Amino acid sequence: MRIDILTCQPELLDGPFSHSILRRAQDKGLVEIHRHQLRQWAVNKHGQIDDYAFGGGAGMVLMMEPIVRALRELSQERTYDAVIYLTPDGEPLRQPLVNRFSLLRNVILLCGHYKGVDERVRQHFVTHEVSIGDYVLSGGELAAAVLTDAIVRILPGVLNNEESALTDSFQDGLLAAPVYTRPAEFEGLKVPDILLSGDTPKVEQWRFEQAVARTRARRPDLLPHDDGAAPLPAPRPRPKK
Repeated sequence: MRIDILTCQPELLDGPFSHSILRRAQDKGLVEIHRHQLRQWAVNKHGQIDDYAFGGGAGMVLMMEPIVRALRELSQERTYDAVIYLTPDGEPLRQPLVNRFSLLRNVILLCGHYKGVDERVRQHFVTHEVSIGDYVLSGGELAAAVLTDAIVRILPGVLNNEESALTDSFQDGLLAAPVYTRPAEFEGLKVPDILLSGDTPKVEQWRFEQAVARTRARRPDLLPHDDGAAPLPAPRPRPKK
């Protein structure tokens, strides 16, 4: 898979793509991530890529011309399956959408900045618009990093144990069940006996039931309408030190 990111601040993405799973995925040749400084396609020698909004108002708008130039130049080298614009008013980013994006071969991510991009870019050149939450960031770079991480980690071969990604929260429409590790008991706090039983079918059933219960308590919106759904629980007290 290849991901090209158009941004006016590519240095903001240095850290996320240089470590951990994303770094290893690139080293293995499972994904190519290329960051492009939008000012390469600026409209003048001063590097201008934005201008005032028609009709007045505060804030600058990314111009159409640099973006279209960039898209056309990149598209001369390969065919892109999607041009994704990161924007607060886009489609909410959920796991099913991430799964669909992971099946694509070549993708462009367009990072907004200032007051966003000229609407004509969105209408005629963008194929998907994605939001990572109901809030506003200074630019689309952090959102692009989130989307890239979500996509890359589920590509075949990226994780040492591919089953790990399949059991993550949201993959089956539920939050993940609680997890425990050694020691089996610490300061009187014990791991549930069922997890130590070695009875795999019963363990899987327990995990499913726990996932449903946790989803109903914390994210009832993920479940089909259920008049008997439990209300959100009160915050649990922190253990005393």
